[in-house]
Amino acid sequence: MSGGDLDGVGDLFAIAARELRTVVRTPAVVALSVVFGLTVVAVAAAGSGARGGYVPLVLDLLPFVEALVPLLAVALCYRAVLSDRESGELDVLRTFDVSRSAYVGGVYLGRGLALVFVVFGSLLAAGATVPVLSPPDPTFLALNEAADSPVAFLRFAVLAVLFALAVAAVALAVSAAARTARQAIALAVGLVVAFVVGIDAAAIAGLASGTLGIDAVPLALAASPNGAFRSLVLGVAVETGGAGSPTAALAGLVGWVVVALAVAVLTAWRPVE
Repeated sequence: MSGGDLDGVGDLFAIAARELRTVVRTPAVVALSVVFGLTVVAVAAAGSGARGGYVPLVLDLLPFVEALVPLLAVALCYRAVLSDRESGELDVLRTFDVSRSAYVGGVYLGRGLALVFVVFGSLLAAGATVPVLSPPDPTFLALNEAADSPVAFLRFAVLAVLFALAVAAVALAVSAAARTARQAIALAVGLVVAFVVGIDAAAIAGLASGTLGIDAVPLALAASPNGAFRSLVLGVAVETGGAGSPTAALAGLVGWVVVALAVAVLTAWRPVE
């Protein structure tokens, strides 16, 4: 590895550490993270899923995670690059020859680690309600002890982390591409709406109008981070057998990360207006 490569890696980790400190020192972000965790645990404790086992809990939490994770990821990342641009921090970093890729990678790594901690930690706390609230014998129909195990819930938590990281990458691209705070907010709101309801609604409308065939619907849903996450949960964690292709869904999530980070790298040095 060349000296330039080592410098780039050092810059990446230095920026990641700075981002972690920024997240921890931002009261609004900390408060939102706490609210996210309390909401997830409250849903687990108040619903019937935890009393039936791990898989019923996954089905209980799935719609809430689909809605709450994009909100958390976008709130954490949608102003990350824009704030540095507005404060002049980007200009300072450029004078030290920090590369675009090291800067964007460091921001993504730092914010992503914080996001992983909140999402994974909250879900583990929610999963801990099952042995406390469930009866000795599983009551969920069509499940046995082998199917309804902590492994199923652990898969769900890992998939939720992948989902969160995909949305965070897109939010980071929004932050890099936006020139003003107002534009960033508008793009972030549009992003959340599109992910939570927009793409799924478009797929349903296409099916209803005959534009999309029934076989194309799983692929269309896999193009949405939410749809891809849902397909992976139903196909890998719950194993219902009725979900779309897990391979297509995983490729969809990875594709969002790669394309979004590429956009962020290309637009990070844009001047503020």
